[in-house]
Amino acid sequence: MNNDLQIARRATTRDISEIAEKAGIPEDALIPYGHDKAKLSLSILDRQTEARGGLILVTAISPTPAGEGKTTTSIGLADGLSRLGKRAVACLREPSLGPVFGIKGGAAGGGYAQAIPMEDINLHFTGDLHAVTAANNLLCALLDNHIQQGNELDIDSKSISFRRCMDMNDRQLRHIVCGLGNPQDGVPREDGFDITAASEVMAVLCMASSPNDLKSRLSRITVGYSRAGAPITAGDLQAGGAMAVLLKDALLPNLVQTLEGTPVLMHGGPFANIAHGCNSIIATKMSMKLADYTVTEAGFGADLGAEKFLDIKCRNADIWPNAVVLVATVRALKFHGGMPRGQLTTPDMEALTRGLANLDRHVHNLKELYGLPVVVCINRFDTDTDQELSLLRAHVDGLRVRSAVCNAWAEGGEGAEELASAVLDVFSENVLPMHPYDYAQLIQSKITSLATKVYGAGGVSFTAAALKKIRTLEEQGHVNLPVCMAKTQYSFSDDATKLGAPSGFTVTVRDVALCSGAGFIVCLCGDIMRMPGLPKTPAAMSIDMKQGEAHGLF
Repeated sequence: MNNDLQIARRATTRDISEIAEKAGIPEDALIPYGHDKAKLSLSILDRQTEARGGLILVTAISPTPAGEGKTTTSIGLADGLSRLGKRAVACLREPSLGPVFGIKGGAAGGGYAQAIPMEDINLHFTGDLHAVTAANNLLCALLDNHIQQGNELDIDSKSISFRRCMDMNDRQLRHIVCGLGNPQDGVPREDGFDITAASEVMAVLCMASSPNDLKSRLSRITVGYSRAGAPITAGDLQAGGAMAVLLKDALLPNLVQTLEGTPVLMHGGPFANIAHGCNSIIATKMSMKLADYTVTEAGFGADLGAEKFLDIKCRNADIWPNAVVLVATVRALKFHGGMPRGQLTTPDMEALTRGLANLDRHVHNLKELYGLPVVVCINRFDTDTDQELSLLRAHVDGLRVRSAVCNAWAEGGEGAEELASAVLDVFSENVLPMHPYDYAQLIQSKITSLATKVYGAGGVSFTAAALKKIRTLEEQGHVNLPVCMAKTQYSFSDDATKLGAPSGFTVTVRDVALCSGAGFIVCLCGDIMRMPGLPKTPAAMSIDMKQGEAHGLF
C-alpha cells in the first residue's frame, strides 16, 4: 500500500499560476513561492464584489488516538464539489511542527485527498509559523529589556503573563527560570514557553482583518501589570510596529492545491484544544469572494473547534456557515463505546451502538444550539463491515439528518461525491446564527453556559486563582469578550478518560488568561497544557534524509 508521501510525490503538480487562474485570482495578486505555492495579495479583498459564496464547516465527533480524517474529508469534499461542476475552494489551517515530529502527524490530508506540496506544507512551508514565533519572542525580549534598563513602567515581574513560544513539543520549557547569571545577563524571573500554535500572536494573526488591524491587535496584547495594578501592553513597550513588520508577509494567505488541482487557501494554525482552532478570517473571507463554496475546517471535535469557530470567529468576522459536515468513523465510535484501541478493526456491533451517544450529542449541539443543517460524514476505512455501516446509517436517519459515506482517502474526489451531493441538498442560504451564550453575560456565566449546554456538565468548579483573575478582568472592563475553552480534545469533559457522552460531571477551571489582542479569554480546564510534550517514541525518531530526500514523513 502506498503511503501519503509516496502518493504526493507521484502527483502531477500544476503550476500555481494555473491554480490561481482557476480560482479567479488576478495575476498581479499572486506572489509565487516557487512553482507550486504562493502568497496572495490582500488587494483581492478589495477587487472582488461584495457577494459572498457559501460556507461549509467540517468538524467531527470527539477525536480518538485512531484519528478521524477531518482534513482528508475537507479536501475530498472540495474535490467532490469540483467534480460536480461547482467552483470550490478548501480553506484550511497550516500544520505545526510539534505534531509532525510528535505523534499526531501532519495536517495536509491523506491518501488521494491531500494538499500539495505535502512535504513543504508540513515542514517550513512559507515561514508563517516561524514569523509568528519571531514576533512573539521579540515582544518577550523587549519586555525583559525594559525591566533590565530601569523598568520605567514599573512592571511587576511576578505578574508577567506573556510567555515565549516555539513551534515544537518541548515539555522541558513549560516552566523555566530565565535571566540567571551576572547582572548584565538580565533580571531573574520565572517564565515558560507555549507552542507557537497556542500563542496569542498566532490568534491575533488569524483574527486580524487588515494590516492596520493586525498592528492594533498586537499593540493591545497584555503582557503583565505594573506594581500599582495597571495593565501593561505591547503598545506601552512600543513593540506593536516591529511585530507587525515581522508578520507583514505572514498576514498574506497561502495558495496551494489538492492532488486534483482544486485551489486551497492555507493560512494560520491555532490548535483547537488550547487555542481557537480556526484558520484566518482574512483567508476565509478571501475564499468566500473567490468561490461559490468554501470548505473550511475547525480543529478536533465539534465541542472545541466548531464551538470556537461559531462563537468566536464567526461573530468577529460576520460570517455563518450554510451547512456543517460532522465526520465520524466506525472505529472511533467503537472506541467511545469502550472497545480497546488495539481491537478497533474487529467487528463489534455492541461497542458501536454504545459509542453512538457521542455522535448524538454533537448532532444535537449543531442542530439545536446553533441551528445548523448537518450532514454526518461516515469516513470509511477498509476494516468497516457492511453491517456496521448499515447500523450507523440507520441510526443517523433516526436523528433526522443526512448521512453520506466518504472514501476520499482511497478514491479522492470521486469517493467524496456522495458527501458533496448530500451537502448541496441540505445547504441553506437562510441559516440564522444561534449561540449558547451572550457576550454580555458575566465571564463565569459564559463558561458555565458552555459547559452545561455544549459539554453536558452538571456544573463548573473554579479555583481560587481563576476566580480572582475573573474578578480582575471584569473590573477592568473585559466582560464582553468570548471565552476560549482549553481542555482535552478526547472527551466532552475535562477528563480524557471519560469517553462517549458523559453527563453530570464537573468541569474544573484552574486558570484564565486574557488575550486582549486576539479578543477573547482563555480558560484552562483540567490538566491541559499549552506546551505539549513528546510521546515515548516520537515520530521524529523514524524520520530521515536519504540521498537528499525526506523519508518517514507519513
